[in-house]
Amino acid sequence: MIETIKQRAKNSALRAFLSSEAAGGILLMAAAALAMIIANSAIAENYNDFLHLVIGPELTPKLGPMTVHLWINDGLMAIFFLLVGLEIKREFVDGHLSTWADRTLPMLAAAAGMAVPAFVYLAVAGGDPALQRGWAIPAATDIAFAIGVLALLGSRAPASLKLFLTTVAIVDDMGAVAIIALFYTAELNIVALAAAGGIWVAMMLLNRFRVNALWPYLILAALLWYATLLSGVHATIAGVMAAFAIPFRRTLAAPDAEDSALHRLEHALVKPVAFLIVPIFGFANAGVSLAGISFAALAAPLPLGIAMGLFLGKQLGIFTSVWIAVKLGIAARPSKASWTQVYGVALLCGIGFTMSLFIGGLAFTGPEQVDDVKIGVLMGSILSAILGYLVLRFAAPQYTHSGGSI
Repeated sequence: MIETIKQRAKNSALRAFLSSEAAGGILLMAAAALAMIIANSAIAENYNDFLHLVIGPELTPKLGPMTVHLWINDGLMAIFFLLVGLEIKREFVDGHLSTWADRTLPMLAAAAGMAVPAFVYLAVAGGDPALQRGWAIPAATDIAFAIGVLALLGSRAPASLKLFLTTVAIVDDMGAVAIIALFYTAELNIVALAAAGGIWVAMMLLNRFRVNALWPYLILAALLWYATLLSGVHATIAGVMAAFAIPFRRTLAAPDAEDSALHRLEHALVKPVAFLIVPIFGFANAGVSLAGISFAALAAPLPLGIAMGLFLGKQLGIFTSVWIAVKLGIAARPSKASWTQVYGVALLCGIGFTMSLFIGGLAFTGPEQVDDVKIGVLMGSILSAILGYLVLRFAAPQYTHSGGSI
């Protein structure tokens, strides 16, 4: 019995997720760097032409003919959001967010870590009504990038910090999904929206009748994606909705029941998403030409607001909320972690790469604004990554028990 539990713990989806996210985060950094190099090289025009190459029919008049870039952002990223939804469901049903005691600190930290960056952005760029739509860009944390930086530290970062960062990012993802659905949806096609709702209800009924085979859910998930695309709601939301309908079976002392549909699908998606989809997204969206960019351009309201929101807003929101929660006795500090290390992780949460670029693409469509978004996200994320790494690299470890664990 003990050996079975140990083996399941060893094979748990969370362990697979963390290890894949760490390696995938490093690959994402390489893909983003490669995109920047190409965008500033002699083949920059070929890079842009490839991304706008038409390789599919017009699925909806709103998007026009499907290009490589659209398939990546609206198609592949729906699979990314499917994995995000599976992680959220597993953690809330039978994982590290299954009780209110476990949820309190990550939820407070994530809420403050989304609100404060939005306020910082609006304080810097909100004076221009045309830029107010970008308030949510610095509100998101890139879990792959952040975990990748944390992985470079090895044993210098206690396991409780890695778990804290993961749970904050998962709650943060929930907020990002809600923001996309509520604030970045244009005109709605009620018929298509109703069809999407009917398909989702059918998936929930399959779950209700204990259908554990994956293929019916995957077929319906593809139909749900198309109906959502037609409805006007961003198609990636279909990934999260589909995830909530996938069956999951609780397992005492070993949350990942290997025979549950959710466990099988999550394990099947973790590596393709980490090693293929997220790096492809980074490569397709990080390329920005730096030709002619001056200090004045970097200090323009849009890129500066995003960079300040990520770098200052995230660390202020997350670290302050954790400090207040611990001082008031609402929650306990991550075990074996010093306050300096908690601050280092708060800095890493300012890496907003994937989700920030994604939301930026929904908020702004003009070429100049899109490039400004990329510059701001890169500035804020790189500053957060470097300073967060240095703080954690040289922080003294906390050997005494801090009064609790996550």
